[in-house]
Amino acid sequence: MDFAKMRLLADELDAFAEGLEGAWRVEIGPEGPSLALRRRPKRHAGIVRRLREQLDGQLRATHPEHICASPHIEHPALGRMLHPDLSVVPEGALDEDGLAVDASPVMASAEIATEVEECAARPGVFAAMGIAHYLIVDPRTGTIEAHSDPCKGRYARKDAYIFGDTVPFGPWLIDTADFKRYGKAGS
Repeated sequence: MDFAKMRLLADELDAFAEGLEGAWRVEIGPEGPSLALRRRPKRHAGIVRRLREQLDGQLRATHPEHICASPHIEHPALGRMLHPDLSVVPEGALDEDGLAVDASPVMASAEIATEVEECAARPGVFAAMGIAHYLIVDPRTGTIEAHSDPCKGRYARKDAYIFGDTVPFGPWLIDTADFKRYGKAGS
């Protein structure tokens, strides 16, 4: 199925999801469009907020025309559309029509992991999309992976950190001292 048809199906799924309870995610993966319930602990939102505030504060100095937002990111040639928790995008891209932002101007994306699959499969997709920096924050384990240097569908560099570290993420620094783990260990 070509990407235009998959996008039409994704748009229909997104419209359908608006009438459902809960937070739903529409993406286009290797099997085509999918609709999945996003079940996330409250701490997920806390980490997203802290990360967004830090990036937005630094973007004013490093890339004033960009902001940290959470749009869908698409790459029609790959036939993929993902919805990361945060991405660094040109502010003007959010004023365009449509469900998704084209991947080409996206500088970075970050996800707060809730499932093992997110940690394993998604970095390769973001690398194939050409997104220079990709961050996985895993509150289940208190770990962070900073991926960079996309090359041939994978990131050539992956640096590991733990909660409490200051994490280099592209031209920015992320202070993770206030990130909270899921479950009893993070209470």
